[in-house]
Amino acid sequence: MNKNSKKVLIIGGGFGGVATARLVSELKNTNVTLLEKSSDLGAGVRTNFYGGHPYTFGPRHFLTHNKDVFDYLNKIVPMRSCGEHEFITYVEQDNQFYNYPLHINDLEKMPDKKKIKKELSQKKELKIKNSKNMEDYWINSIGKTLYGKTIEKYNKKMWLVNDNKKIDTFKWSPKGATLKRGPRAAWDKAISAYPIKYNGYNDFFDKIDKKKIKIILNSKLKIKNLKNKEFIINNKIQKFDIVISTISPDFYFNNKYGELPFIGRDFHKIVFPAKNLFPKNVYFLYYANNEKFTRLVEYKKFTKHKSDTTLIGMEIPSKNGKHYPVPFKKEIQKSHKYFKKFPNWFFSIGRAGTYRYEVDIDDCIEQAMEIKKIISSGKYDGPLPLKKWWTYG
Repeated sequence: MNKNSKKVLIIGGGFGGVATARLVSELKNTNVTLLEKSSDLGAGVRTNFYGGHPYTFGPRHFLTHNKDVFDYLNKIVPMRSCGEHEFITYVEQDNQFYNYPLHINDLEKMPDKKKIKKELSQKKELKIKNSKNMEDYWINSIGKTLYGKTIEKYNKKMWLVNDNKKIDTFKWSPKGATLKRGPRAAWDKAISAYPIKYNGYNDFFDKIDKKKIKIILNSKLKIKNLKNKEFIINNKIQKFDIVISTISPDFYFNNKYGELPFIGRDFHKIVFPAKNLFPKNVYFLYYANNEKFTRLVEYKKFTKHKSDTTLIGMEIPSKNGKHYPVPFKKEIQKSHKYFKKFPNWFFSIGRAGTYRYEVDIDDCIEQAMEIKKIISSGKYDGPLPLKKWWTYG
């Protein structure tokens, strides 16, 4: 190893970690080590197989407005468009499926449309703007009736709360609060794609240059002395010049300010004796009622797998795993306390690393690109170099 090389430690082998390892290893005089606590790279984005059906832990289709990010991924993992995808939601009290997000045309199918239209005519933009929590935000936007049958129960089970007023951030959702009238930029105008190959994104993780990147699977990490850049990896003390982490920031400070809460998922695979179950372009079914699960996914819509049977994935919110940062202001503020303690050579990225629910595959790649530029320049801008990822709308 060159004496002038920078030793770079990347913690977490999901999309953020692997994208950063790939990009940073392209720089001269960098020596990259990638840690992953499990036996494979890819985390929830890794393609697995059940009865021959390819699937990931929850739907992992790729959405972005950044063509550079799409082009980067497409060179490594050739993608196909899935822009025709549709989502629908079941409302039990109407025994009806509606668009998800709700479309203005859905109102005509609702038995209580007169009441709903009256409530919509009474909404005031100032009240929407000044809403203090998720419940007020939605009621002020679409009225009590629509909120009660399409939003209220879904968000309670999504975030495992008994009162949506506890959710005091609410502008992070791409679904928005108003009824959809035409294409919505967050979803309908984005590049929407999925890998062409049978193994999904796995080549992104498995065809990594192991001559440039040292990969340690089944790794155990402890902090020896963060200030001195000392870490214990599988019982061996090692020093690094730069660290990029994709895990929750409270880990590095022994939960000094309290543990950051996450919502997990219980994921169930169900195979049905039919080539397809959902309508032609419908990929997701959401459920806005008292069911424990939030949505069902038909994986063949993404993978184009050929079979006389079809695999459905069912997602149930739980405390199993750290998948979604909880969108409470007090928890976000707590995460910022941890961020401010990181030295300028420490980068925290990805959904868990930034403690932001809306961070997805494209954001992880974009963050990795940004880190590569920062390391290349050698100009680290204080402890929060990726500043836009620490603001929460």
